[in-house]
Amino acid sequence: MTTNSSLMSGEVNTMSNVADGATPPFLDLRGVVIKHGERTAVAGVDLTVAPGEFLALIGPSGCGKSTLLHVLAGLRRAPSGELRLNGSPATADLSDKLRVGYVFQDHRLLPWRTVAQNITIAMKSAGVPKNEWDARVDRYLGMLRVGEFRDSWPMRLSGGQRQRVSIARALAVDPDVVLMDEPFSGLDEVTARAMRLELSRLREVSSVPTVFVTHSIKEALFLADRVVTLSHGPARVLKELPVTLPRPRRYEDPEFGLLEAAVVADVLKEWELAESAPGSPELETS
Repeated sequence: MTTNSSLMSGEVNTMSNVADGATPPFLDLRGVVIKHGERTAVAGVDLTVAPGEFLALIGPSGCGKSTLLHVLAGLRRAPSGELRLNGSPATADLSDKLRVGYVFQDHRLLPWRTVAQNITIAMKSAGVPKNEWDARVDRYLGMLRVGEFRDSWPMRLSGGQRQRVSIARALAVDPDVVLMDEPFSGLDEVTARAMRLELSRLREVSSVPTVFVTHSIKEALFLADRVVTLSHGPARVLKELPVTLPRPRRYEDPEFGLLEAAVVADVLKEWELAESAPGSPELETS
């Protein structure tokens, strides 16, 4: 059985492969600084996303995780630092070069539009040809197992069903990257586990790079190829951990439990929460 120390020994410098002449990262952030007015939210972050990678970001509340997603989505610009897309400079025009599928913590479905209409609105905005809309709606709702609700009003669906629709909407635009901002945090644990299994299943048939923000270490380890730990705000990268557990993953797997315990212990130390009471809102393990 693998020891905790060996499980945690796989930290990598994800920028080294570029220097070795290998395929450049799909996304490459170098020295990115982001500010809210005079306050620095992100302080010189270096971060990469490999082609087809599922990357999880964990960090304390308010540290700048969502702000990083906003920059990747082109919703805001970083005042300093460099962004590269497939090895080419993209700091000034990332949003023009990157089609993004975004899944929010809240489903953000328009209640006065049907499920299908919510998805077609996103496809129209993304420039998907109109003659593909119906097929894409059926395909992605079917993949997320909510095809029967195609013509339903969103507020007649359960919370888990609405999040399935929001994921279908993100995939239907044929994104270059999917950004997910704590998409399951508002669900009960049973529903959240079902959604993680669904997302893990989708990864078997889709290789779209994904950046997933979460407070849950268990969730990050269950889903991700690599987990990046951010510091208290202003955010900086503390550690990067490749998750080499075989797929499909099981919460009951002893190796999974060992890795989770090791990461929790490490995060408690890095976030200086070792003296915090159990159940601290800063740290979720389930």
